[in-house]
Amino acid sequence: MRNKPLLIVAGLVLLLSVLVFAAGWMFGSLKRPDDAQPAATASTPVGARAIFVPGDGQIDALRRGVPVDKEGHPPPMARVENTDIRRVRNYPMQPPTIPHAIDGYQVDKNSNRCMLCHARANAATFQAPPVSVTHYMDRDDQFLATISPRRYFCSQCHVVQTDAPTLVANGFRDIDSLMAAPPPGGH
Repeated sequence: MRNKPLLIVAGLVLLLSVLVFAAGWMFGSLKRPDDAQPAATASTPVGARAIFVPGDGQIDALRRGVPVDKEGHPPPMARVENTDIRRVRNYPMQPPTIPHAIDGYQVDKNSNRCMLCHARANAATFQAPPVSVTHYMDRDDQFLATISPRRYFCSQCHVVQTDAPTLVANGFRDIDSLMAAPPPGGH
């Protein structure tokens, strides 16, 4: 019975937890008259994918237009586009996005699942784009035999493509479209 004090403490903690839960449940369900709200507004769901831009031009990124005293519904999880179609990059040196699901890929100090297909030696076999030679360079631009430790964790730069909606309008134009556009003034 060396564990008798431990069992007593565990029992007391459990009893205290049950009492706190019961008290919170009883007193939390009581409503004061000044907190009463119409049932129609309390049950009206607020769309989670709604984008709310307040009058001062700021984006409401945290509450998405849901008033502080209301409960919003979380947005649905974005689905990974598993199309294996590469997206066009928007600017030079942009890390390409990942056009397939990577759920369950082990990337830690002992193993990098991405390199099974994307290592330069295996890329042709798996019909995957090989990792850029820049990933084999150290900080002094010296080439290494294996992937550089600073480029080892792929998802710190590369992200999967999803069907998530665009939350902020983007008017970015790459240099090619700017150069192809006629100059202002029609000359």
